[in-house]
Amino acid sequence: MPRALVYLIYNSLLPFVLLLGFPSFIIKGLRRGGLKRNFRQRFGHFRPEIRKTIAGKDTIWIHAVSVGEVFLALKIIEAIQSLNPNQYIVLTTTTTTGHAVADEKASDTLSIIHNPVDLPWVVSSVLDLIRPKVIVLVESEIWPNLLAAAGKRDIPVKLANARLSPRSGRRYASFHPFIEPIFSQLDAVSVPFETDRPRWSALGIPEERIEILGSVKFDQAGGNEVSNRKVIEIREWLTDTGLPESSKILLAGSTHDGEERLIASIFSNLRKKLPDLALVIVPRHAERAGEIESQLSSQGFTVLLKAGSNRIEPSTPEGLRDTATHVWIANTTGELRAWFHLAEAVVIGKSFCGEGGQNPVEPILAGRPVIVGPNMQNFGEVMEDLISANGVRQLSSPDELEPALLEVFQNPEESTAMAQRGTEAMTRHIGAAERTARFILEEKSGRAVRTST
Repeated sequence: MPRALVYLIYNSLLPFVLLLGFPSFIIKGLRRGGLKRNFRQRFGHFRPEIRKTIAGKDTIWIHAVSVGEVFLALKIIEAIQSLNPNQYIVLTTTTTTGHAVADEKASDTLSIIHNPVDLPWVVSSVLDLIRPKVIVLVESEIWPNLLAAAGKRDIPVKLANARLSPRSGRRYASFHPFIEPIFSQLDAVSVPFETDRPRWSALGIPEERIEILGSVKFDQAGGNEVSNRKVIEIREWLTDTGLPESSKILLAGSTHDGEERLIASIFSNLRKKLPDLALVIVPRHAERAGEIESQLSSQGFTVLLKAGSNRIEPSTPEGLRDTATHVWIANTTGELRAWFHLAEAVVIGKSFCGEGGQNPVEPILAGRPVIVGPNMQNFGEVMEDLISANGVRQLSSPDELEPALLEVFQNPEESTAMAQRGTEAMTRHIGAAERTARFILEEKSGRAVRTST
């Protein structure tokens, strides 16, 4: 399909899509705060002091959608600034939670703003302000009008740590006539695995523009350290809410609906054989905490939320509470990696009651034995590596979870060895952040041909 026609269709439909999503945007903005800043920046309106800070610099613009992508972007930014300490970077985020995480790292060489809506005049206005020498999109967020406007200004656009699951690849392929004219405008793409190359080339990106650099997400070097202060803070909260330090923590990470009830029920059974076991749940979406509390309370559990007013008074040394019916819910953002360092074993969410799974590598890199369910399609290549190395345990059904967890806790030597094997399997990704930084800084000829719309 001609590129001009694709853009005509896209820009005809986009205003209606934005209008349909506007009520949800306002509700989320009111609930999470920062609505005024959020709204204005998305339409290219910035306070004079922000304009003064950004304007006139030799800038790289990096865009990350939400919290997970922001963590990746921050690792890449650290690597870039290790190579070029004075490099100024503007990091844009789509979600308010991502903005909050990124804003903690703002500095003289890093500014954080909200990503502009992909309307032609809005994108042009923001590009005129930032004037980047390169635009970097993290993982998979591609905006057609941003690509077009960058092409008019001869600004290269690179996709870093590009992620495309087999399912998404098939879905995109079914819309190839619409997708190819957009994706073919990318100047360069870095991917984690060899198997990623054909998925992206099938979308219209020439293979010579695709580089295999390993996964920044799984890079142990640089930017992956967990703050000891954060781990201590979490440990103190657990102690203050009645959890003995001798307890062994079963952590259910990035859970989705249905998995909390499943794991809590299994936890009740395990406690009969493992009296020092405690359960911590970190839901994928923190705003589900109230829903989870209601579900588990109906099962007879006392639920303790890390964020909010649902707390209990500290236990006394003379009489620590019986934790058999207590479940700790970490309904906070950006703390999951710290939680892994307090766990004895980790169950990965979205792999039992969801589809696609969540990241299994971070708890493995923390040295923890990891159990996943049958649905890990979004991490196919990683799972192949881990299973081949016997560095993770994947179950075929929820019925296998209870005996698998019992084995993990009753055989700690083998569990530790499994985690070690998993860590060793991930060594191919060491240095991916630095390689990606060089990929971003590198100037190449053979630029993509952009639309003239």
